[in-house]
Amino acid sequence: MKADGASPIRVLVADDSAFARSLIVSIISMDDHLKVIAEAANGKEAVEKVGQMKPDIVTMDIEMPVMNGIEAIEHIMAENPVPILVVTERSDAHTAYTAVSKGALDLVHKPEASPDCASEFVGKLKFLSKIKVISHINRRRLPGARPAEAGPRILAAHGGRIVAIASSTGGPQALSIILSGLPENFPYPIVVAQHMPDGFINGLADFLGKSSKLRVKVGEQNEPLKAGTVYLSAPETHMQVDGAKRVSLVERRPGDIYHPSCDVLLSSVAREYRDKGIGIILTGMGNDGAAGLKKIRDAGGFTIAQNEETSVVFGMNKAAIDNAGAGKILAVERISAEVVRIASA
Repeated sequence: MKADGASPIRVLVADDSAFARSLIVSIISMDDHLKVIAEAANGKEAVEKVGQMKPDIVTMDIEMPVMNGIEAIEHIMAENPVPILVVTERSDAHTAYTAVSKGALDLVHKPEASPDCASEFVGKLKFLSKIKVISHINRRRLPGARPAEAGPRILAAHGGRIVAIASSTGGPQALSIILSGLPENFPYPIVVAQHMPDGFINGLADFLGKSSKLRVKVGEQNEPLKAGTVYLSAPETHMQVDGAKRVSLVERRPGDIYHPSCDVLLSSVAREYRDKGIGIILTGMGNDGAAGLKKIRDAGGFTIAQNEETSVVFGMNKAAIDNAGAGKILAVERISAEVVRIASA
């Protein structure tokens, strides 16, 4: 027990690499508020030790013998739900978001032995350990909520609108629910800023593309914005839209906290599309995107915030609601229907 009387956050570390486990354990041990209570060399061990030791949070690798991380996450979330942080290599980017869809809260690169990496890693563990995983959203729909269907009114939509979405922790699940509810003939482009580590954008594009009828891709410099296409902002740069209705990439500065920036993207939509913008802010920690959403609303556009009940983290969306940037507050399962209603009006 710490000197102030509070019990430390209890962590289980699962990784098949003894070196990786040792590094993670060393980083965690440097903080008095965290304590490693167990290690696991494969997914089966992780499942068993979570049931036995009831940790406050688990760090989970993806590629492990006997039982991989994805299977382990499924078992843990079904039997002994606990916050899980996926800690993996860039080479596992294409499977990492599958792990998130199974119930893991977030993902990070395997930390390096540097003060900056250690501080960020420890901070994320502390934050995620407080989240009640019982409240996680999943792919079931609310009673009475139906997927948006393609129809003549959508085909006749006009007005040159754009949809801009901001999200962070819990965002991949929320994005998959929203995009899966949009018809394949959706008449406007969609731009997305989702906070993530460098190197994982293609994995997110693949993950979202499997659940959507729309084309999902990473935004490229000077790329024209086309209807029915979802453009993801890579975290290595910030993305905005320019006056020619093209993708414009902005260099990331050393002091930038959020990667990519939701405010940069939403603010550009307010500036270039004015009252034709549709801004959406989803689950996530911090307040990134709140100022940009308010600009869209002030310019006469439509704005939506995900409600608290369906959010993994009621942070970014709460900030947007508090500063009067959200025109509507909706459950995530109802957002796609509202977007279709606006588009077909």
